[in-house]
Amino acid sequence: MKTNNVLNRRFNCSNPHQGDYKKILCVCSAGLLRSPTLAVILSKEPYNFNTRAVGLDCGHALVPIDEVLIEWADDIICMTSEQEERLKIMTDKHIINLKIDDCYGYRDKMLIKVMEEKAHKIYIFKEDNNNAPNDNNSCNRRS
Repeated sequence: MKTNNVLNRRFNCSNPHQGDYKKILCVCSAGLLRSPTLAVILSKEPYNFNTRAVGLDCGHALVPIDEVLIEWADDIICMTSEQEERLKIMTDKHIINLKIDDCYGYRDKMLIKVMEEKAHKIYIFKEDNNNAPNDNNSCNRRS
């Protein structure tokens, strides 16, 4: 039964009713604060991406990352270098690291501001050739 479930989910990776929207897998520790905030941002104008939010820590994640979600994604965006390294073990796909510490609440105004700036650089201007914004984003900058 589990094999059929995986096969059904794999089929859904290419479901034509998803349209031609870029598919973005947003990853953080538990998939509860940073990654769902990013998913909301990237699902709206000017991006209009098809997004999912997941967590790397299977013991805490509401929706844990798995091979089917990785297969589904066109881009994978994580929040920290540690997450990036863990993801590199799981996939050969390009991983974008936003370098955002785990010190914000869901849809925190400062988190949204930081994420919007970084997303704009990656997907609108593409100023950063590595797709990894280098500006310091310490939570100490919160005001």
